Amino acid sequence: MRAWVGLLLVASALPAWAQQDESETPAFDRPGLGFAASVLPAGGVALELGLPDYQRDRDDADTRSTEYGTDVRLRVGLGAQLELQAFGSPWNHLREAPRDAPATTTRGAGDSGLALKYALPLHSERHALALLASSSFGTGSRDFSEGGTQYELGASYEYTFNQRWSGALYANATRGAGEDAFTWSPSLSLAASDTVSAYIEAGFTHTRGEPATSVAGAGLTWMPAERIQLDASFDLGLDRDSPDLQAGLGVSFYFE
Repeated sequence: MRAWVGLLLVASALPAWAQQDESETPAFDRPGLGFAASVLPAGGVALELGLPDYQRDRDDADTRSTEYGTDVRLRVGLGAQLELQAFGSPWNHLREAPRDAPATTTRGAGDSGLALKYALPLHSERHALALLASSSFGTGSRDFSEGGTQYELGASYEYTFNQRWSGALYANATRGAGEDAFTWSPSLSLAASDTVSAYIEAGFTHTRGEPATSVAGAGLTWMPAERIQLDASFDLGLDRDSPDLQAGLGVSFYFE
């Protein structure tokens, strides 16, 4: 817990520091289902925070669940097209309300993990491709943990149509802790101005032994100052097995 408090203290100190360097800010990995198909330059550091993420659902037994959670991701550019990441969810709140029983509330931390991101060197500026290999560990509280180590391998491809429009395709495979799943997601982004962007996305997940799920949504990003990004996003479930609503607010900082 002290480590996460330290990260948040760093985040509160970053805005004034971040505005000192006027060079172009690299792409952040949030928001959205996928991640940016690029890495930070060597020595660059990004701190990305979900404040908070939100999920609402109702299952077949008519139990309504509402969950709030924080999401923290620290990214460090290593050079040679590589980036190291550490991530976690230090605080979560879950309320479950069965149809004919009193509601229950639980709180706790989620799992944490490490990741290595590699941006493939391509000869065209219109194309970008990155791979993200990660491992998460069952360090969280019982209600917010996968219960063991999970391994993921993701890929993100981006194509720039022109100065305003770009498209992306994201895919991710997950194994471990009793889960074997594959997710893919197409998206389309619009740079409305130098500081405001918007996107739409869809996501489809196939998990072995469980029903497939699908969502669709949109998001906005705004850079109120150099090195700082604010974001808001949502995804709606497209079938009965998907969460009814997933949404989030976030802030990201970059500094060197």
